[in-house]
Amino acid sequence: MITGTGRGFSSGGDVNEIIGELQTMDPRDLLAFTRMTGTVTQRMRDCPVPIIASVNGVAAGAGAVIALAADLRILAASATFSFLFTKVGLSGGDMGAAYLLPRLIGLGRASELLLLGEPVTAQRALAIGLANDVVEDSELAAQTVGLATRLARGPALAYAATKMLISKQLEMSLGAALELDSMTQALLMKSADHTEFYAAFREGREAKWSGR
Repeated sequence: MITGTGRGFSSGGDVNEIIGELQTMDPRDLLAFTRMTGTVTQRMRDCPVPIIASVNGVAAGAGAVIALAADLRILAASATFSFLFTKVGLSGGDMGAAYLLPRLIGLGRASELLLLGEPVTAQRALAIGLANDVVEDSELAAQTVGLATRLARGPALAYAATKMLISKQLEMSLGAALELDSMTQALLMKSADHTEFYAAFREGREAKWSGR
């Protein structure tokens, strides 16, 4: 679970502490900085554990992309997204936003959000597929913990394989995707969790997942 403390999820880079400091850097250091921020997105997508963004207020700039890079997004009713990079004279395609957002909500809506940088309410985020759920502010923590608990008690190996396939198949042909599906499924059919499911089914009990 990723969430913010205080009034918001993340308002992005502080104008004085981060943007001001960037003004003093040479191109080599700036490239090192932008590559570092991109690594955050890469590692979130490579992480085998499902990540839930619990968006408790403003998610702007880098904060919006961190929420975007999560697997699931639960928003408080008062939450907003703002991909505001162009509003400060920078590319809207920061930290992988131009890669991930069109794949999540479609090219047209992604173009609107990344070009204009205008705030997106929680209800609109839900309508366009940017949010998985919107709950009352007072219920956000409990709803997120409930979902995280459900995932934590489930078949972790199956979740990890599913997340890997979702990420890797974004750039594959159908034939390559089907082959990767086949190989992954064949391996999981020999997993302890799949064996446990079959035993639990035959014995009329709940499966006890081990993540192996």
